[in-house]
Amino acid sequence: MMLHCGNVRQFLFEMFTIMLANNCADGRGNRARLVHVRKCSTIAKYAKRFPGANVRRRLPDASAAVAARRRVAHWSFACLMALFAALALLPQYGMADQGAGGATLERRVKAAFLYKFLGYTEFPSGAFADQASPVTIAVAGSDEMAAELSAITAGRAVNNHPITVHALREGESGPVHLLFVAGADCARAGRVIHSVRALLVVTECDSGLQQGSVINFRIVDEHVRFDVSLDAAEKNNVKLSSRLLTVANHVQRGPQ
Repeated sequence: MMLHCGNVRQFLFEMFTIMLANNCADGRGNRARLVHVRKCSTIAKYAKRFPGANVRRRLPDASAAVAARRRVAHWSFACLMALFAALALLPQYGMADQGAGGATLERRVKAAFLYKFLGYTEFPSGAFADQASPVTIAVAGSDEMAAELSAITAGRAVNNHPITVHALREGESGPVHLLFVAGADCARAGRVIHSVRALLVVTECDSGLQQGSVINFRIVDEHVRFDVSLDAAEKNNVKLSSRLLTVANHVQRGPQ
């Protein structure tokens, strides 16, 4: 059975987004399962080597837990790389030259990135009033992106914090955890950035980093990529995972 290009793009996007959401976001649950499997395996080995011995107390030491955590970290990073690889393939199926369909796909890809950025960002300790406080995402300049993000994040959480998304209106000032400023108008993006109290700021205009954003989307050879400003991240007191920086198109530090 042959798949149309649109179906292939949708299949790749859905497959890797779901894989990341279900397998990478729940790191603590994965660690617990890995440690449990390791314990069961160790007990079984002792029971086989020493029949009749009391092996219930022979549990793996701390090194086993460290190894399990490393496996989870490697798996999470593999998931992230798989998504980036899949998204890099999308333009080969005509994302850039299918008009409104290409714009919709680009928006979905960027929405998936925005959601995953949260999992690789450490916000300052005072960013949440309590453990039940939500992670707030504000979108300026695109009701469509706000709707896309709402659909992706529905029912999900980041470090046990629920996620809320709303379209930012003129005059609103935050505070928000993640601000996405849509559009190619960098002057407008700069005004929004300086008027809204946001920690992780993401833009998609040519000089977004120079306007004060932490992450700026770029289209490189028809691929959705992103640049990172470490200075802006430090200024906003947010820490980005080294795994995220590894897959960035460019990491900027200091004046450019």
